[in-house]
Amino acid sequence: MRIGDLAQETGVNRRLLRYYEEQGLLRPVRLDNGYREYGEADVATVRHIRALLAAGLSTAIIARVLHCVHGKDDLIVPPRCPTFIADLRRERAQITTTIAQLQSSQGILDAILDAALRQEPEPAP
Repeated sequence: MRIGDLAQETGVNRRLLRYYEEQGLLRPVRLDNGYREYGEADVATVRHIRALLAAGLSTAIIARVLHCVHGKDDLIVPPRCPTFIADLRRERAQITTTIAQLQSSQGILDAILDAALRQEPEPAP
């Protein structure tokens, strides 16, 4: 299938599919005329990429762990892929830290907003 077919099948636009290729996440066959040729396995790969992106992983991390993910519709990880687990744990810890920082920022903003709303406007001269 061509890139337009893959885009239609996965709901991912062509530009993004080209980006995935630039990042080494997709490796289509190049025909003599330069066109990209994708197979059914690429449909699953794009779906896996999208799921991993939705989980908050960067394309650099995905490039390191994508070979561990299999399955047509579900993410299936073979038990012999320990780097996958280590990378996921590291990313999860980073997300947890980021959430804590954002919650702290939110608390500070809430306090500032509450203080601003409690202040009575000064009477006009």
